Amino acid sequence: MLLHQPFQVFPILGFPSPVVLVVYPLIPWIGVMAVGYVFGSLYQRDASQRRRWLLRLGVIATSLFVFIRAWDVYGDPVHWSKQKNALFTVLSFVNTTKYPPSLQFLLMTLGPSMLALWCFDSNAAPNPERMSLLTRFRNAFVSFGRVPLFFYILQWYTAHVIAVVAGLMFGQPVAWQFQSPIQKFTSPPPANVGFRLWVVYVCWILGVLLLYPLCKWFAGLKARRRDWWLSYL
Repeated sequence: MLLHQPFQVFPILGFPSPVVLVVYPLIPWIGVMAVGYVFGSLYQRDASQRRRWLLRLGVIATSLFVFIRAWDVYGDPVHWSKQKNALFTVLSFVNTTKYPPSLQFLLMTLGPSMLALWCFDSNAAPNPERMSLLTRFRNAFVSFGRVPLFFYILQWYTAHVIAVVAGLMFGQPVAWQFQSPIQKFTSPPPANVGFRLWVVYVCWILGVLLLYPLCKWFAGLKARRRDWWLSYL
């Protein structure tokens, strides 16, 4: 229960005693990360063989998700249902459980990810001045992919700074942004706080653009140096 189930409360030594609240389950994501490290062995193989494996695994995982989700009796505790229109029905279909990640969630995300790797797995253009727009787009994704944990850590602080700046620009209270996670979970935010969805998307794109130069620099640093700790970032 401590390692797998979220939001479970149980005493340490029996009642009465301090209690433990599990907020973020560990085992499923550790398993996914371990598989990711093993998956790296594909990149020690011949490029054509690697691309075949990426395509096969991506198609199999994505097809399994569609089949198991349509069957809707196994692989996720949340069932999908027909909604008021096709768009909302599709959203219900892909609304799977992330914490802890269900089988359907992992198939839905890792399958297309492998297909994206297959699509992007090509040599960069030898002449940077002749790179196509698709190649530049691909290289930007590769830069982020080479420094996953570095990007993951920085995006928390970047998102928080953008949220505070946006709140100040539009006259919204921002003190609540500096509350502890427990305070945020147990008390609602102030009234009239927040933005429309399109503003959120603009802020998200801005955050990605701000982090790209840092991620590209750190990816170059990892390529030039062989310090053991760099491989974990």
